[in-house]
Amino acid sequence: MDQLTIREILDTVIRGQIRIPAFQRGFVWEPDRVAYLMDSIYKGFPFGSLLFWRTKEKLKTERDLGPFKLPPPTEDYPVDYVLDGQQRITSIFGVFQTELPIDQSEQWQDIYFDFLADTNAQDPQFFALRPEEVDLERHFPLKTLFDTTAYRKATASFDEIVAKKIDDMQSVYKEVRIPVQMFRTEDRATVSIIFERVNRQGVPLDTLQLLSAWTWSEEFQLQSQFADLEEQLEPFGFRELGTDSNLLLRCCSAILGGDASPEALMALNGAMVRERFQEVLNGVRGAVDYIRTNYKAYSLANLPFSTILVPLSVFFAVPENCEIKYTDDQRKIIDRWFWRSCFGRRYSSGVLRNLKTDIEEILKLRLGKPSALGGFPVTISDSFFVENVFTMGAVNTSTFILLLAQRLPLSFISGAPIDLGDKLRQSNRAEFHHLMPKAFLQSTEQTNISPNCLANFAFISRADNRELGGVAPSIYRSKMPNDISEILERSIIPGELFENNYPNFLEKRAYLLREFAEGLCQ
Repeated sequence: MDQLTIREILDTVIRGQIRIPAFQRGFVWEPDRVAYLMDSIYKGFPFGSLLFWRTKEKLKTERDLGPFKLPPPTEDYPVDYVLDGQQRITSIFGVFQTELPIDQSEQWQDIYFDFLADTNAQDPQFFALRPEEVDLERHFPLKTLFDTTAYRKATASFDEIVAKKIDDMQSVYKEVRIPVQMFRTEDRATVSIIFERVNRQGVPLDTLQLLSAWTWSEEFQLQSQFADLEEQLEPFGFRELGTDSNLLLRCCSAILGGDASPEALMALNGAMVRERFQEVLNGVRGAVDYIRTNYKAYSLANLPFSTILVPLSVFFAVPENCEIKYTDDQRKIIDRWFWRSCFGRRYSSGVLRNLKTDIEEILKLRLGKPSALGGFPVTISDSFFVENVFTMGAVNTSTFILLLAQRLPLSFISGAPIDLGDKLRQSNRAEFHHLMPKAFLQSTEQTNISPNCLANFAFISRADNRELGGVAPSIYRSKMPNDISEILERSIIPGELFENNYPNFLEKRAYLLREFAEGLCQ
């Protein structure tokens, strides 16, 4: 691992050799956090290393270093792009530099050493101060430490004891070595993987910015294309898909390159993307229409895994003015794959590997070739519906809700069809309620099994639930229509509900739910 002194960092930035790629987020540290870093360096506490990518590649778009406008390189490339540690290097440079002007629109405060503060490990000795807060009788500006003239002037009035304390502090910063990991490559795929892995520990990688910085920023306004798609999908409840750039880029890479991995994404050619982008749009729109029609999913939040859209978009990706026509056999295979993926939590782990397999198999299916799509085994047990609790946003709950939606449930009060489009688009917990109310189970001491398990829930609107009340099922039965057979059938509910025996009811309903789930996975 290399090491840089603070002076070397200052000089390297001024020469324009250290650059910030556009796919990095901006400088976000508060002034107090900058002061905290200075305190940690001074006291010898660990403060992390920097990660640089040395390359001859000129990125089309770059960021400034926080509030400082970076000068152009004074020498030919290579340069060092900061992949990790941007907040730290911006802080270090900003505290000690005196050459570059500060963008006044950005938040920045100078850092001062409080030479009268207690010198223990816990209490800070460095502070971010506004000009009116500075007391020169106790606050010494760090920005003078590497400017000989300014430092001599700032220390001239101090007595020997204070001057020595400040000199000792200056020596710490002059002698400290900042650890730097440096890697050299011209391979973009390698950079994307490294950056993605680094950012798994913090802010997720913005692949769209990464691509824009490398290839498309001046040639192809990919972001505006996604914005147009966002507007097109809004009437269908999938507006949020247009803002999920990483998911859309996975679809793009899968359609155009047959692979949704970061490496494949980086290998895409900008010209090819421009030429075939209509295929991407057709694929995404076709996938959205299919899941709305076939699975009653009316928003991205309804899907157990948003990633499931990626292989589906490959199936529906056709050139402009073309329309894919699929057979009933193809539909059955896709549906089996969808439900097995949901109940088997296929995209909870091994995501890229499973995506690659499913993309290959669904493409074979579209081309009329033998396909093993959905051929992986899945076991569904009654316990799935008893041991999992109802939690909006959880994978198993989302799967359960889509399962119930397949039967087109009816209102418990009126017997009229429930508007699934409205209920599911809102993804609102208020539209799902207990079949055996919690209050009733608590009053009868039937809480050995969680009242919140999946098998105790159904599509029941807030209004219907209020009407039924928190009473025993045998009591609220009188508020339901005389003939409730279809209501129970559509909600996969056994007649044992009205016997008020919670364990027996759960056993019967879990059995029915599992049977129906297995049928979907056949």
